[in-house]
Amino acid sequence: MRIAILSRNPRLYSTSRLVEAGQARGHDVDVIDTMHCYMDITSARPSVRYHGKKLPYYDAVIPRIGASVSFYGTSVVRQFEMMGTYSLNESVAISRSRDKLRSLQLLSRKGIGMPRTGFAHHPDKIDDVIKTVGGAPVVIKLLEGTQGIGVVLADTQKAAESIIEAFMGLNASILVQEFIKEAGGSDIRCFVVGGKVVAAMKRQAAPGEFRSNLHRGGQASLVRLSPAERKTAVDAAKTMGLNCCGVDILRSNNGPVVMEVNSSPGLEGIEKATTKDVASMIIEFIEKSAEPHKTKTRGKG
Repeated sequence: MRIAILSRNPRLYSTSRLVEAGQARGHDVDVIDTMHCYMDITSARPSVRYHGKKLPYYDAVIPRIGASVSFYGTSVVRQFEMMGTYSLNESVAISRSRDKLRSLQLLSRKGIGMPRTGFAHHPDKIDDVIKTVGGAPVVIKLLEGTQGIGVVLADTQKAAESIIEAFMGLNASILVQEFIKEAGGSDIRCFVVGGKVVAAMKRQAAPGEFRSNLHRGGQASLVRLSPAERKTAVDAAKTMGLNCCGVDILRSNNGPVVMEVNSSPGLEGIEKATTKDVASMIIEFIEKSAEPHKTKTRGKG
């Protein structure tokens, strides 16, 4: 097969591992910088051009699109789909998962466990927004934040009101969520490929930190999932319409709750914590699934 990986940096661990896994299984693998692609949009022969040349036909494309380039990145993926190339994650599903509000609303509609969450842009009654999610302490998130950036824990009512007022002063939309204290500063990253959890790790926040992101000093370790946690992760991926994703879960007193569904999860932490060859699992899934014009809109909303 001929496979394209859409990535801005071929030296990134995840990108290089996918190249290595694809080549090891006998495939031709090219890394293409998403932002250097440009498109010939025609009804008869849509194409993608790159460095002054028309790209060849690819059997499959693996989107590794950062949150900061979601709009243009999903446009490029959509163009490949129009050309008949199979996409590991379709453009519509990536867009769903990148919109935090939209994804939480879809998860809620399907009855998937999640923290009590409020959404606000310029509320007249800030205290009522906080009360709606159960009162302080609360977690306040910028709608566009990634890797723990723009996520703040407010311990008291006054602190929460001050933080919300500050974000409002920046004309920012925010999510206000209940703080799951019993999680103890840890979460579980479930790596889902083809409707199955193929690997899972526990991420523990650094001392004095409540965000467990590895980018913020969190530590990863192997974890054993309960049937409920495994089902929650699979259901969340299905709701988003994603074939490959990372589902972040907290262990609450009311069962597993989903914090986020990541359409472009990193491989380094999960492979090192579990010693599993996740990259090869992704390539194997593509081998079984890739057919011309097979990409179609999965999920709803």
